[in-house]
Amino acid sequence: MAVPHLQQPSFLLASLKADCMNKPFAQRCHDLEIVIEDFPAKELHAIFPWLVENIFGSLDGIIIGWNLRCLHGRANPTEYAIALDFLDPSGPMMKLVYKLQAEEYRYEFPVSYLPGPVKASMQERVLPECSLYHNKVQFPPSGGVGSNLALNPFEYYMFYFAISLITQRNSPTTHHVSPSNSAYFSLVDTYLKWFLPTEGSVLPPPSSNPGGGIPSPAPRSPAVPFTSYGIHHTSLLKRHIAHQPSVNADPASQEIWRSETVLKESFKPTEEHVLVIRLLVKHLHAFANSLKPEPLSPSAHSHTASPLEEFKRVVIPRFVQQKLYIFLQHCFGHWPLDASFRAVLEMWLSYVQPWRYAPEKPLQSAEPQPRSVSEKWAPFIQENLLMYTKLFVGFLNRALRTDLVSAKNALMVFRVAKVFAQPNLAEMIQKGEQLFLEPELVIPHRQHRIFMTPTLGGSFLSSWPPAITDASFKVKSHVYCLEGQEFQYKQMFGPEVRNLVLRLAQLIGQAQQTAKSISDHSAETMASQSFLSWFRFSPSDMNGSYTGNDLDEIGQDSIKKTDEYLEKAQEYLCQIFRLNEAQLTQMIMNCGAAQDENGKKQLPDCIESEDGLILTPLGRYQIINGLRRFEIEYQGDTDLQPIRSYENATLVRLLFQLSSAINQRFADQMEILCSREDFIGRLCRYHLTNPFLAEKGRHSPALKQRSGRSRRPRISLRFLASYRTLLSLFMIYFIASWFCIGPLACTFIILLGYLLYAIVMTFFTERWKPHQH
Repeated sequence: MAVPHLQQPSFLLASLKADCMNKPFAQRCHDLEIVIEDFPAKELHAIFPWLVENIFGSLDGIIIGWNLRCLHGRANPTEYAIALDFLDPSGPMMKLVYKLQAEEYRYEFPVSYLPGPVKASMQERVLPECSLYHNKVQFPPSGGVGSNLALNPFEYYMFYFAISLITQRNSPTTHHVSPSNSAYFSLVDTYLKWFLPTEGSVLPPPSSNPGGGIPSPAPRSPAVPFTSYGIHHTSLLKRHIAHQPSVNADPASQEIWRSETVLKESFKPTEEHVLVIRLLVKHLHAFANSLKPEPLSPSAHSHTASPLEEFKRVVIPRFVQQKLYIFLQHCFGHWPLDASFRAVLEMWLSYVQPWRYAPEKPLQSAEPQPRSVSEKWAPFIQENLLMYTKLFVGFLNRALRTDLVSAKNALMVFRVAKVFAQPNLAEMIQKGEQLFLEPELVIPHRQHRIFMTPTLGGSFLSSWPPAITDASFKVKSHVYCLEGQEFQYKQMFGPEVRNLVLRLAQLIGQAQQTAKSISDHSAETMASQSFLSWFRFSPSDMNGSYTGNDLDEIGQDSIKKTDEYLEKAQEYLCQIFRLNEAQLTQMIMNCGAAQDENGKKQLPDCIESEDGLILTPLGRYQIINGLRRFEIEYQGDTDLQPIRSYENATLVRLLFQLSSAINQRFADQMEILCSREDFIGRLCRYHLTNPFLAEKGRHSPALKQRSGRSRRPRISLRFLASYRTLLSLFMIYFIASWFCIGPLACTFIILLGYLLYAIVMTFFTERWKPHQH
């Protein structure tokens, strides 16, 4: 962009805003790159806030910006590549950030747009524990609570980048494209790999001054130590906002201050946010697992460990553990009972399996077998015990309320069972529970060793606290730190949770039977829909019942997957909790959904009353979980059903008037004929009443009075309005004309054939299904 250097900053900003409206995206980015390269920091300082807002959108969500959440490589490959190059850690935008960083500029960020807990803390004039906010709160001229933070360019950029995921949530999105393919998601992954490298150290920012470096922000106070698990200085919990600590230069902190800044943001729970957090969790595991083995000599450790290596050692307990636990608990308790919970589930499973992101490779064997969890992960499991035990119980409670016939829900149960069934994992969790339940015989009184949350304040570069060798104390510290000292722990391998597992196993067995019943019913339905059904009237057309089935929505392949997932989940649960598979199978057969005399699924649990069937609490539970159901069918006047798409509307109305006239004129005669006990009476009952209605009435909580009225003898000619019936009659008359059979003769043959068919059906109906008067 050819802009003279003598222009004032206001002209530069106005020119860029005009270009933003008139030039294509690629040209704008190219011009911005030239401006960043050619203009001095003093002039770039004025355009920086506008440029950040133009990229990430405004904090109030009115300005969308580049809409990185909806920018996908497949839909817009050119803009996608240009945006990623421009915002890359070594790209033009970061060069601008570091250029301004060298001049120590500060930018105001409103406190009102910070995460809720931080905003509430500042409103109470309490300095947040997170050291990122120390020395940055600005007071308004009129006094009162600080309304802005004074951030350096890097912090200002990262704040906007992180919060755009929340503020831009109402912007139009492409629903058929996965959020993990967006430019925003790719940038998160790139920034994590750049600023939290698993190999080497964070690359130094490029310097615009020859021989000069980019200064880090004001370092954290040495008075605020970066402590280890469970040890906390209670005096720092509520630091008054007016007494922000003065800081001294700490050269070592300059190496990792950008890594700390990238982590200290939070998101609200939506599926897209969960995907970003899972990406963060996976990368942090890889980042922490890339820590070099400690040397044998303690003195060597103190001299050789770099700040980044120390940062890897404590990054998870400091930045992730407590917040992620609270986040997951909230999701487990409030997330809808649908398949979208899979994102939360996979995030949880990623956190509890740090060994998946370890640098060592598993040994390859001829027969693939589950990889045993190494004992070296026992400290992590013990210091994250609630992540395994309490959240597992939370998942059990969710699984007991979901429809396990759905393949997506069955897959989630299978995934959890498979993860916890990894060899040696259940034993290490049980060992952690034993350590927590150990009596405090050798531990000093609790008032001298207070269990508090890990501090988020200060840099860890100050004096390192002495290591805690008491494993039991570490586990207790973790539990009380997250839940408080009055917490009543529920053992994962105790009798209460074991009963929940048995209930889940029973539901799994019932869901397998339900899936099999749906599959069998579908097979029967498909077999009955043969070519001959085109030439006769089907009873389903008369009663208007639902002719589809669950398999239409679920699919045969999905039913097979459901059965496979549930069968393996049952096997894994038996391994985890040492259940006897034979006894479990017998219990499911005794307590599960038994089959009735026709081999069909039983009705939901009901009680008989004068008004029909009434659901019991057990029956409601069975319906909610998809274990049993009522047959859904039309139970009103069949002639008054809405006109179907396969019927001729004019014929339906004319035939209804004709049927009504006949029924009104000959009602008494039809009653007399149907009340006869001879063959004529049985034949009339077969034609003038619905022989299937009495049987179907048992499978529905319909009112008895209504069903009584619907069994009165009557004639219904509506079937003649069906296009299928009309087509069948036309084909019969057409074929009869080939044999020189006229319309009258053909009609007589049809009536005679139907009479013979009716006689046979009457005989078999009365013999196999005794009619109920």
